[in-house]
Amino acid sequence: MRSSLAPGIWFFRAFSRDSWFQGFILLLTFLIYTCYHMSRKPISIVKSRLHQNCSEQIRPINDTRSLNDTMWCSWAPFDKDNYKELLGAVDNAFLVAYAIGMFISGVFGERLPLRYYLSAGMLLSGLFTLLFGLGYFWNIHVLWYFVVIQVCNGLVQTTGWPSVVTCVGNWFGKGKRGLIMGIWNSHTSVGNILGSLIAGIWVNGQWGLSFVVPGIITATMGVITFLFLIEHPEDVDCTPPQHHGEPTENQDNPEDPGNSPYSIRESSLETVAKCSKEPCEEPAAISFFGALRIPGVVEFSLCLLFAKLVSYTFLYWLPLYISNVAHFSAKEAGDLSTLFDAGGIIGGIMAGLISDYTNGRATTCCIMLILAAPMMFLYNRFGQDGITSSIVMLIICGGLVNGPYALITTAVSADLGTHRSLKGNAKALSTVTAIIDGTGSIGAALGPLLAGLISPTGWNNVFYMLISADVLACLLLCRLVYKEILAWKVSLSRGSGYKEI
Repeated sequence: MRSSLAPGIWFFRAFSRDSWFQGFILLLTFLIYTCYHMSRKPISIVKSRLHQNCSEQIRPINDTRSLNDTMWCSWAPFDKDNYKELLGAVDNAFLVAYAIGMFISGVFGERLPLRYYLSAGMLLSGLFTLLFGLGYFWNIHVLWYFVVIQVCNGLVQTTGWPSVVTCVGNWFGKGKRGLIMGIWNSHTSVGNILGSLIAGIWVNGQWGLSFVVPGIITATMGVITFLFLIEHPEDVDCTPPQHHGEPTENQDNPEDPGNSPYSIRESSLETVAKCSKEPCEEPAAISFFGALRIPGVVEFSLCLLFAKLVSYTFLYWLPLYISNVAHFSAKEAGDLSTLFDAGGIIGGIMAGLISDYTNGRATTCCIMLILAAPMMFLYNRFGQDGITSSIVMLIICGGLVNGPYALITTAVSADLGTHRSLKGNAKALSTVTAIIDGTGSIGAALGPLLAGLISPTGWNNVFYMLISADVLACLLLCRLVYKEILAWKVSLSRGSGYKEI
């Protein structure tokens, strides 16, 4: 049947089919990770409800507490003066478990079917998010319950990121990966926004529903993932992407007919057909230390540690900061905090677009980090002077803080997971992604913990800590930025396209 069609017509039909499946995978993985972040966000919204100014609340007629009790409306055990430390412990239970589990998750992600692994993780994550909310309806007032639930949720949520990045990496080559993944990575901010808005509906009433509803949605998405996720293009007879280091002997000769897209697809399909008839040797999954030896993995991992420290401190503490400094209600603070995530969407897309155009992933991250430091200082100093300045600065801060974080966890991770030093072995994507995001998650755990410890001394000190972390993240990329600048000089002197170093 294929020989009866002209090559151009056959290629057009095949390309359309490939594009349709690629779009479907992008949409499905986008929704999957939106749910993961949606289930993480409610705790930051509910914090100001667990401990609040009871003088502004109307005491119920049937309330049995003492009239001198100024914390009658807070939720025990968070009704004590050390509530910030206790809330920080709940945050840290999730984040430490997530950081530890991430290093293990990547190893499993390379060796287990992604569809089963991801579906099970989503079902369990939905369950534990639901159980946290049921603590309200079951009238649970012991700290260990919320800590244990957060630890379990942190562990099972590590199934998400390595799996979705691996799946997207399986379907897309480097070409426009930065832009595609920049747009796709907006799921992080979209999930945060949805989590904030859903939690805000019930935060001033039955706050347990702020967790129950996202938990049910996440579990439902787990079932959809099991039914519809496609791990590899070959599973549906589509063309696998061309990664770094794949054998293309005539790659530098565009006039060679063997280098045409049509012949590449023919070669790929012939390989798939051959493997379906004869057993082909699968490349071995890369080891943890083997992944660390890939150029750039260590630098980007350590950079992400400090970049994610800043991002997650905003994620978990921004609503409480707005509530304390600007004296907004819990719902108003939660709604306003979504602007930070809206800026993150813009920042992630711009970072991907610029890094694709310049082929300078490290330089793009470094410039955004340099600009983020003074912007955070200005937001803390002038951001609460008026609603307009607050909105504008939140959006700008969100873009500059989340842009490098988004680029490193998506396009950079996929680039390094398919680095040319691997000689075409794509069995490193999940491990490399887990190492980078796992290291970043250590910073994500440290940030909210430090914020909880430092905030009693004043919010100014929290922002000084964030600015210091931002500067350290920038410094860790200096060597890679220098290499990219050298590569640009060589490219300009030769008058040829930039190539990866």
